[in-house]
Amino acid sequence: MLPLIYPVIRGFIAFLVMVVVILMILRLISNFTDPNPFGIIGRFFFRIKKWTDRFVYPIASFMARMKIDTRIAPLIGILISCVVGYFILQLFYNLFFTIDGVADGFRNASITRIVGFLLYGFLGIYSLMIVIRIVLSWVLTGTNKALRLLHRLTDPILDPFRRIIPPLGMFDISPIVVLFLLNFLQIAVAGVLLSA
Repeated sequence: MLPLIYPVIRGFIAFLVMVVVILMILRLISNFTDPNPFGIIGRFFFRIKKWTDRFVYPIASFMARMKIDTRIAPLIGILISCVVGYFILQLFYNLFFTIDGVADGFRNASITRIVGFLLYGFLGIYSLMIVIRIVLSWVLTGTNKALRLLHRLTDPILDPFRRIIPPLGMFDISPIVVLFLLNFLQIAVAGVLLSA
């Protein structure tokens, strides 16, 4: 499944990210050139602005609260779209890698490989949820439903480490420690259960 479907998904997500990047670059040009709204170019940039407002407006409002020039919000939009695309690709890769491994384990009647691939996939997806939670917490408020769901799913692991590891100033480093441990566990699972 991984060699057949994943390249198609990767191509589709890369295409979507490129569309967003092109729209953000056009919006950035519009922000700094301020074209005549009654000309052909001005109307074109106005349409681009309307299409991208739903994506750019939350970023611009966050930047306004931080007293940063909101005209560069499309640059942040490009960064966010690339990061989100990467996370989606990682999620699909882990999912298909796990499905292929479990199917191979069933074909070979190897309970060790089945358990190993399920555990490896779970650790990969859980690590990804923690990283997504960190990234989303920079741009979304705590009332966002997706962020609240990620909090509920990741807090059982993060809370004990928060009690043990004090924050460095205003930075909470416990997610970094948890990610390191999850990565170590993934390597251990791969070495013990999947190497055979």
